[in-house]
Amino acid sequence: MDLGLRDKVAVITGGSVGIGLAVAEGLAREGAHIVMVARDKERLDEASANLAKAHGVRCLPVAADVATIEGVQAIIDRTEAEFGGADILINNAGTGSNETIMEATDEKWQFYWDLHVMAAIRLARGLVPSMKKRGGGAIIHNASICAAQPLWYEPIYNVTKSALMMFSKTLSTEVIKDNIRVNCVNPGLILTPDWIKTAKQLTSESGGDWEAYLQSVADEHAPIKRFGTPEELAHFFVFLCSDKASYSVGSSYFVDGGMLKTL
Repeated sequence: MDLGLRDKVAVITGGSVGIGLAVAEGLAREGAHIVMVARDKERLDEASANLAKAHGVRCLPVAADVATIEGVQAIIDRTEAEFGGADILINNAGTGSNETIMEATDEKWQFYWDLHVMAAIRLARGLVPSMKKRGGGAIIHNASICAAQPLWYEPIYNVTKSALMMFSKTLSTEVIKDNIRVNCVNPGLILTPDWIKTAKQLTSESGGDWEAYLQSVADEHAPIKRFGTPEELAHFFVFLCSDKASYSVGSSYFVDGGMLKTL
């Protein structure tokens, strides 16, 4: 099936590993050119080179911190200089938190607000004008099931991802007149390197059976009884970017193996 993505330009934050890399690979497989954004330059350069070689597309690595004004501006400037703008924006960069509301500092709240919310706002302001000139585009925000069904140990993550979901809904109303579709994806349990790292840390003093720990998490939260793979989630992102999703506007989609317990 031709998804109409050949020669489109996609900016993907947090693109060198995990979900972001899987989405980059999915879009590149369809013939899209990639602006791959991450902070770790060495890993970024390797991932972008591998992607370009494997799929025969252009892949521009941009080492930048999206939680800063300067980092976002660097992404916008490099994208404009190399491709004349973008057709697709995937706001994927983010990470979990671990705190209590009573103990978390203002600085920690601000960090996650900048990373999960302001990065998306600033990138939209910077890239929507070029999307408009190019005839339209797609913006997808990677939020979380925690935006609607919070986990007790990461209140800052819950709050900022919920704000990202609302920003996605609000932006969609503003830019659909320019043929720019905005949607939000709320993943459940996806087996990223962060999950594996955490599982290994938590089991290091009790035998190290991190796989059994992850299975226990899946058994507790997901009726499907397993974690999803980044590739499974990436398929959904690629579809939403494509012209096959032309009537999907302003929606939030839960890709969670049945984890969400509300209507």
